[in-house]
Amino acid sequence: MTSGETHYVICRGLRRFRVDEFLTGFPYLVARITEIGISEAITPDIEARMHLLKMRARDALGLLPHPPAEIGPAIDSLDSPTMLADFIAGIIDIPVSESRICWRRSTSRCCSTSYWGCSRSGSRCWNSQRRSANKTQQTLSSQQREHILREQLRQIQKELGDDDVKSIELKELAERIDKAGMPRDAEEQARRELRRLERMPEMAAEYGMVRSYLDWLVELPWSKLDPERIDIAEARRILDEDHHGLEKVKRRIVEYLAVRKLNPDGKSPILCFVGPPGVGKTSLGQSIARATDRKFVRLSLGGVHDESEIRGHRRTYIGALPGNIVQSIHKAGTRNPVMMLDEMDKLGAGFHGDPAAALLEVLDPEQNATFRDNYLAVPFDLSKVLFIGTANVVDNIPTAVRDRMEMIEMPGYIEDEKLAIARRYLVKRQLASAGLTEKQCQISDDVLRAIIRDYTREAGVRNLERRIGAIAVTPRCGSPRVTRRASSSRWRTFRPYWGRSASSRRSPCAPACRASRPVSPGRRRAAIFCSSRRPAFPAEAS
Repeated sequence: MTSGETHYVICRGLRRFRVDEFLTGFPYLVARITEIGISEAITPDIEARMHLLKMRARDALGLLPHPPAEIGPAIDSLDSPTMLADFIAGIIDIPVSESRICWRRSTSRCCSTSYWGCSRSGSRCWNSQRRSANKTQQTLSSQQREHILREQLRQIQKELGDDDVKSIELKELAERIDKAGMPRDAEEQARRELRRLERMPEMAAEYGMVRSYLDWLVELPWSKLDPERIDIAEARRILDEDHHGLEKVKRRIVEYLAVRKLNPDGKSPILCFVGPPGVGKTSLGQSIARATDRKFVRLSLGGVHDESEIRGHRRTYIGALPGNIVQSIHKAGTRNPVMMLDEMDKLGAGFHGDPAAALLEVLDPEQNATFRDNYLAVPFDLSKVLFIGTANVVDNIPTAVRDRMEMIEMPGYIEDEKLAIARRYLVKRQLASAGLTEKQCQISDDVLRAIIRDYTREAGVRNLERRIGAIAVTPRCGSPRVTRRASSSRWRTFRPYWGRSASSRRSPCAPACRASRPVSPGRRRAAIFCSSRRPAFPAEAS
């Protein structure tokens, strides 16, 4: 019979036979056969089996995708157990080997039993296929339903005027993810969070957290590297231009840069400048950044006692942010800046963790290529960052952190070096800060040398710059803080006392000097001698 363009043919077998041989010379299939007889005795047991076999056949027909409607009545009309078994064998999908076993049975009871087992196994297979098909259909239906609901929500938001802003923002986020150049893990994480953001209403408490997280991911310089330019002669010129003296330190820096020029991908040691305050440790890092044409960022570690300051907070906390390392990279806008880790000897440890232990991964060239910030939750490559450390005392740096760095000592400056530094750098900087020109305020070398000797006995030049700044504002310096006897080179320190008596008001540049102990005649003579040696400062600019 015909249904549209599909043709169905139902054949009913009459008797069983065995093919002895196939004959040739005919336009159709011809064979010499031998009929196989089978007992058709119908007992109550066989009748019950026939009934169960028909029920199983109907159940099997219900599992078929599109069964013909004529098969059911044909099964009901069969009264012979053998014909019923043979008919059902053509319907159910069982292996040919099992069908041959059934056909070789000599009794209707054995034949029906064999087909009963085959139909049961076939029904189990069809049931599992049916369940899989149903689950697939349910999944597709739920996706279609979700798509329809989302489209309806989008239309509602569009009518309310809320859809335009959110859709534009999400589209911009998707474009920024495409352009960010993230690694595979980071990009998969970003797209997963973007899909969450699309399904989330803007009024949800988690919406802002997910949006901030995506902003951090797309704004980090995952693939941005500034071109590194190392010219040894230019680097030496820059170091000499920015710093006076420190020949050993500058020589080691030039050697360090020469090695990086020969092997840019090599694992160079991490330099750590150790010395008292004011000797130019931080400015040396800035000069290295200028010599290599890189961005410079400074990270102060003084007083840091929380591990999350280095590794960042987890996103489960309100107000969570990445660690200072990732924030500095974000601020630099490139993946290979010069990062100054300042005050490494002042790291602390508290109940929130040990930040020095978190620095081990940052400073280790074998590990920092896969540095994992707790906020980002994806690896970030720090192998291209040029780390430089500073410290005042070597002993206060944790041993494990110290082992990962090369210590470069910077003991301080002598008097002649301080004078040259003041003349070349400090005076110009302080005059510019006070808004004065060199014609309006002139400070001689004798005045600078007197300030160095009598007011600033230090290894660096920080207090010297403060004194020069005070002179640029008001040409007075007060009593010397450091004096020495006329007949001895031993220095003594006095505490200035700005008295309010008539004698103290006679001259603003000559305040009374009171010692911390009762003044002996010898100390009084030293103070008088010091007062007579006080330099004459230039008059105030009119």
